Amino acid sequence: MSIQNENSPKKRIGTYDVVVVGLMAALCFAAIYIKIDIPTPMGKTMMHLGNVICLLSGMLLGGVRGGLAAGIGTMFYDLTDPAFVAGAPFTFLFKFIMAFIAGAIARSGGAEGKNIPKNVLGCVLGEIAYIILYLGKSFISSYYLQKNALEAVLASLVTKLTSSTINAVVAIIGSIVLLPVFMTVMKKSGVYMKIFPPKPAENNVSSM
Repeated sequence: MSIQNENSPKKRIGTYDVVVVGLMAALCFAAIYIKIDIPTPMGKTMMHLGNVICLLSGMLLGGVRGGLAAGIGTMFYDLTDPAFVAGAPFTFLFKFIMAFIAGAIARSGGAEGKNIPKNVLGCVLGEIAYIILYLGKSFISSYYLQKNALEAVLASLVTKLTSSTINAVVAIIGSIVLLPVFMTVMKKSGVYMKIFPPKPAENNVSSM
């Protein structure tokens, strides 16, 4: 009689995990270049397609892997732009949280991103969390640290809220539409099974 050990160690981070995180991070980085810059009284903001890939990464790779891909890709973009370089650490954290929430909800209960209501809920909540963090950080930085006039700060926040909301709507729709395409490619290439191996059946016992 052979009994499969239910207490076997959890799967460790492997080469395929690093590769897919790096690939999605690169796509996040590149997607931000499809953008429209918007000047505000407190500096530059923009509308871009980076959040599409951030949410997609979460739903496709799960909360942690997807969050890392989103955070790393967008952080490196900030490091290339003098207007955003100071906020790069915050960008990493905020985008990680956004993608993590989207992925955790979309893949909860073994859904694997196939449950559209869960996908929508995860993306919406992820975007809401990001917008709150982004605007909160902008307000604290502009009003309390830089000592700008409240009227100018609020005007800037309204512009940023508008662009962030448009970004969010585009990101939610775009990521949900692209998810089946990316999922199919990953499964056909065999990469998906490498990072999400089938779980062994519980209490798998075979008699002699």
